[in-house]
Amino acid sequence: MRNVREMRDIAAEAVLIAGGGAAILLQIADERVGLGVARHSDFASRPLDRLHATLTYVYVQVYGTDAERRAAARRVGVAHRPVRGDASEGRPAYSASDPDLQLWVAATLYRTAITMYERIHGALPDAVAESIYREYAVLGTALGMPKSLWPDNRAAFNEYWNRAHAALHVTPEARRVARDLLHPRVAPLWLKAAMPLARLITAGLLDPELRAAYRLPWSQARQYRFDTFLTITRMLWRALPRGIRHLPAIKLLRHVRRTSS
Repeated sequence: MRNVREMRDIAAEAVLIAGGGAAILLQIADERVGLGVARHSDFASRPLDRLHATLTYVYVQVYGTDAERRAAARRVGVAHRPVRGDASEGRPAYSASDPDLQLWVAATLYRTAITMYERIHGALPDAVAESIYREYAVLGTALGMPKSLWPDNRAAFNEYWNRAHAALHVTPEARRVARDLLHPRVAPLWLKAAMPLARLITAGLLDPELRAAYRLPWSQARQYRFDTFLTITRMLWRALPRGIRHLPAIKLLRHVRRTSS
């Protein structure tokens, strides 16, 4: 186990990006988030934009200066401002500025990041895991979520997660977004080549019920390939130098600073 003490020690690990697809599918399985994304985003024509925006937001909140963090939060806030809709025909109202939805999105980012990290590096010591958990609240509070909404500790978070997860409902809109995400029609060749593995990892990180709700194929053979991927990654990843493991974070932060200067 590397010397991990805080969120900064793990958030830049590029292997966490592998959990991004599962995080998005968890987010849009909340019908309100799913409606907002389906009606106000375009995965089909810009498959990398949401990933780039999410990674930039996370890396700046963790590693940026105070000014950079405020600027990043403002940009996301402006992008989210028009994402709202009234309840109609049995469908719920939604708003990207709803603190409860901000909590859910932040919770999915925390949960998938920690799941991926611990699958590769092993379980974090309890005291460290608790400290890192508390730090992850920033992904919601930076957007205006009251800090009081973030559950007090990991035990409280697990209770919240179980309640929220049990209430998820995968709508046809969410399935369409998932299809656009996992089978991009417009994408560079390297991304299309990587998508079979991305689909495997995304499905493997979801629980069986949610996987079935999204109609993602699964089998013993797929489970074996998923487990094999994790085993090989676990062996290779730990041997990589920090500069390679953190390369996406380094490049995105440089881009933010270059374009804002």
